Amino acid sequence: MKPTDTPSTHITDEAGLSDRKERMTALLEDALAPSKLIIRDESKRHQHHAHTRSAQRNARGPQQVGQTHYTMEIVSERFDSLRPLARHRLVNEILSDEFEHGLHALSLTLKGSKEA
Repeated sequence: MKPTDTPSTHITDEAGLSDRKERMTALLEDALAPSKLIIRDESKRHQHHAHTRSAQRNARGPQQVGQTHYTMEIVSERFDSLRPLARHRLVNEILSDEFEHGLHALSLTLKGSKEA
């Protein structure tokens, strides 16, 4: 983050998407061309975590509370040749900027096209 940037500057991407779920959907669809993509925001179940509240305020400002914990189900041909750990690493790499700006946790179910 640049010293002159406000936290909210970093929650909008080039396409103008300010909702984390929308941004992650666009990133994952572009990178993985999934046949199935389900993203659920589970942040409310974790809002009592002290580190979550302080990390959100530091990364995105107090007006942007939430959007920190997600579950995802993804089916993609891109996973066909990858082992489970490599699949998780790939998704984490695709979403690395989101992790830098307030995303805290993902619960992933990742399958290749032949496993669905």
